[in-house]
Order: sequence, then C-alpha cells, then structure tokens
Amino acid sequence: MKKWMFAILGFAFLLTACAEKQDNSTLIVAHGGEMQSLDPVFSYDGVTQGMMINVYDTLLKFNGSSMTELLPSLSTQVPTVENGLISKDGKTYTFPIRKGVKFHDGTELTPEDVRYSILRFILSDVSGGPSSLLLEPILGYTSTRDDKGNIIVDFKRAEKAVQVQGDNVVIRLQKPFAPFLTVLARWGYITPKKWVVAHGGWDGTEETWKKYNNFEKQSSYLFDHMNGTGPFKLVRWDISARRLQLAANEEYFEGAPNIKNIHMMTVTEPSTLRLLLEGGDADIVEIPTQYVDQLRGNKHITIYDNLPRLRTDPVIFFTLNVNGKGNPDIGSGKLDGNGIPPDFFSDVDVRKGFAYSFDYAAFLKEALNGRGTLAYGPAPEGLVFYDKEDPHYTFDLEKAKEHFQKAWGGQVWEKGFTLTITYNTGGFPRQMAAEMLKRNVESLNPKFKVDVRGVMWASFLEKTAARQMPMWVRGWVADYADPHNFYFNFMHSDGRYALSQGYKNPKADKLVMKAVAETNPAKRAKYYKELQKIAYEDAMQIYTVHPTGLWAMRSRVKGFYDNPVYMGLYFYPMYKEPEHGFFH
Repeated sequence: MKKWMFAILGFAFLLTACAEKQDNSTLIVAHGGEMQSLDPVFSYDGVTQGMMINVYDTLLKFNGSSMTELLPSLSTQVPTVENGLISKDGKTYTFPIRKGVKFHDGTELTPEDVRYSILRFILSDVSGGPSSLLLEPILGYTSTRDDKGNIIVDFKRAEKAVQVQGDNVVIRLQKPFAPFLTVLARWGYITPKKWVVAHGGWDGTEETWKKYNNFEKQSSYLFDHMNGTGPFKLVRWDISARRLQLAANEEYFEGAPNIKNIHMMTVTEPSTLRLLLEGGDADIVEIPTQYVDQLRGNKHITIYDNLPRLRTDPVIFFTLNVNGKGNPDIGSGKLDGNGIPPDFFSDVDVRKGFAYSFDYAAFLKEALNGRGTLAYGPAPEGLVFYDKEDPHYTFDLEKAKEHFQKAWGGQVWEKGFTLTITYNTGGFPRQMAAEMLKRNVESLNPKFKVDVRGVMWASFLEKTAARQMPMWVRGWVADYADPHNFYFNFMHSDGRYALSQGYKNPKADKLVMKAVAETNPAKRAKYYKELQKIAYEDAMQIYTVHPTGLWAMRSRVKGFYDNPVYMGLYFYPMYKEPEHGFFH
C-alpha cells in the first residue's frame, strides 16, 4: 500500500476519534511510544503494557495506587501462609479460580486456561521478552536457553511446577521468592487455551513446545489479536496508522466500565501532543515536561505532576569487552589517542573517572526541571534505604582527574582516547546525559575525545546485545515493586544489563539471590546494603536520577489514579463529565 494511503487511513482514524471528543463515553489518549506486539508473552515496552492491563486480567490485582497490597481477581483469594494457600516453606502457592468469568469471545474461564497461560508465558521465552519474570521464580532459570541457544529447561519439570487440582491452580517454586505474588499480579495475563490453539498457537504438549520457543513476532495470531477477561476488549489495531481502539466489555465480571470506547494513538511530535490536548482532540496526553508550565493556566486541563515512579533513568553503562570487529565506536581499537582497546573499561579507574565527571545535580535541574531525585544506586529509595553518608559518586573533576591519571598505568592520561557514547534517538534526557558527560570529560584533558551518537531503538537493542557499544545510555522502569527487579538486572551476571556489559562478580551474584529468597525485611535490607557497596566499588554503571511521572488530562476526565507498576493507565475506574463552556 502506498504511503499516502497509510496517511489517509491514519487521518480518517483520527477524525473518527476527534468527532467523539464531546462524547462522554469515549476516551482519546495520545502517547509518544509505539506498540510492538499484542501477545502477552512478547511485549515488554511500557506503551503496550499500559494498554494490556485493560484487556487481560491476572490472578490478583493491585489495590488502587498501592504497588504491593493485593486483592483477589481471577483468583478468589490472595494466598497467605495464614489462610493456608502458601506453604510454610514459602514455595507452594494455591489459587482458587473464580467461576463464571467469561473471555471476550464468550467462553468461560477454567483452571486449565490459567495453567496453560502461565506455562506458555515461561516457555515461549522470546528474546528480549518478559518471560524471565515468571521463569526465574517458578523454574529457577532466567532463560530457557543457554548462551548458544540450546534448550536447558525440562518440560516435565515445568509441567510439575504448574498444576490444576480441582478448581485450584497450584504453583510450586524452586526456592522462596519474596515478590512472587506481585510479579504474578503484574505479568500473569490469562488467555483462553482453546482459542490460542485453534489459531495456530502451542497446543500445550511436551512434543511441540520447543517449536514455539523464541518464535518470530508476527508468526503468532496474538501479535494483533487479543482475547482476555478484562474490562476492555480489542476492536482493532491499525499498525500503519499507529492507532488502537478498545471497547467496553459489557460482561465484565466486576461490572461494565463507564467508558465505552478508547482510542489510543502514537504521536511522536511533542508540540502536536500539546495541541491535541489544548484543542480537546485528546483527553489524555503523555506530555513532555517543557510544556507543563504553559498548560497550567488552562482551566480545561489538569496536570498530574511529580507522580512516584519505579524508575532509574538515565543510566550510563560500560561494556567490559567490546566487540571490536569493524566497530567505529572504538576508533583505532588501540590506546593511541585515536580509539580505545576493546577491554578499555576493564580498568576500574577508567570507570571511576567517568563516574566522577558527571554533574548529577545539574542534570536533574536542567534536563528534568527538578522532577525527580538523585540516584545513589540501582533502585529508587522506598524500595531500599540509602544512607546518604554511604559512599556514592558525586561531581568532582579533581577526583575524576586522579582516576584517569592512574588508569592503564598512566597511559590513558598520557595518550588520551577517542570513543563514542550511544543513546536511543528520541530519548532526550539520555542524549543530554551523554552530552553533559562528554563536555566534562573533554574538559579534563585535550587528548580526551568523546563522540555522542543517537541510534534508532531497534538497532540500539541489537548493538547492546552484541556488545558493540563501549558506552551507552539507557534506563530501567521496574516490572514490579521490589528491589530484586533492579539489582538482578543491574548486578547479577545473568541480568539484562550486567549480561550486556559482560559484568560478573560472584559475590554480587550470591547476594542478589540471597536477598530475593529472604522474607525477613531486615535481613533483605542488609543484603542490599552490601550490594550497594559493591556497586560503588565496581562502578559498572553511572546512576543519575530517579525521575517522577507526569500525565496531562482534560479536566472532565475523572476517576484517575496512578499506580507506577502499571506503566500506563488503568481505564476501568475512569469516567468523563460534560465539558461546559468549551467550544472548538
């Protein structure tokens, strides 16, 4: 199809949505990110996940804005040791499955659907997907494959770990896993087994599961189809126009939603987002911070500012042994002033030199207008306790100079270096962080040369996985409200970021796993304090800030509450009032 035809389709969709802007039953939402796949086992981006919580239910749900307090959902009870649904050893969880709940296609939920959905989630394990979140607590692996791509998971072990017993689903963990229920509440989406199988999905058997392990995105019917039990159901996803429409599930077991139609659209131009909101052509907008003050005086707009977030972003990473083959980011590949050797960052003094060169307070003020807090470690305060007297990196060019002078036996200071810091295009704060670090490092020595380069998101992810970028800027938004989600990914050798850096500290690995298995809060806090000390000593990452969140809405939108775990908006409690005195 011609590009101009895509544009017309997208414009027609927008006109349809805008025609309904005075309809109190329709909600129009504009956001900057793009959806990747509608399959629960594939999507790991915030925009898709923020939509998906409205279509798929999980066994448990969060109580309002609480990130840890849980309520029953598809399970009729929240398991505890006291009610006998968690075993005394903390490894067996029993979930009584609610009866009479219907999927969007009209079929009734069964315990087998729950069992199948959880097994499909952990065994599909697509590269870069979320499967490890349940795979780790249930089977004790972070991947179903080794680093050569060979399957390492035994199906019979998985089958034994997730079972149906009468009207219950019983899950047996390998070891106690403190945040298991909150992980399951966020990521345990339930789909109907018969529907998935009928549309070419895994049939649930041992004989076929490997065929569906690490499948291609668009090979799944669930790539662009959804069938959940949640308060909203998918009407259509126009991929080319970057538009998605939901409709109310009138048969929702907790009652039909007030909002009957939701139009979600991707708008990448920040000024357009602002205009859509001001003109009433969008009810909710993911607004950039630079427009907040300009919108505050508009009586038709409500700004929800400085919302808590489980986020550490930007973070600057070092790759210990860069893949140097044909790699322009390391220049000559030697420590000769025109490049760096692949193992340049294996010297801790190099890493500490960069860490002391970043102006943390200035970045918070200039890049985020003060919306956030300074980062002292991987996880935001609240999940862990940071004693401000504990050692942490500050902006200190004299200390930076000392470390650079010691690095590589003095050769770094004598010969200089040339390297590239990479960020994902469109990541404005990440770009600012890279440019700020560049200026400060280059000010120390005229022989220090740092290039800053933006890379498209897909290429950025590929380069990270291939260890092609010597320094790169990214961030982390928590999958669930527990420090393990940060410390594992940043500090455990199998974690998403540590693995990409080639970082392995056996002591850190042991402490990370001890902490997640420990249910005593005081003991857990002690482990994370030890990990924080290792993070400071090893200086493998530069933690900058923990940003707060921001939503801008037409004032007629009511019923909103923010829960950082959702990565988006839960539309079920929302409704709209008539907007008096507004003309367009």
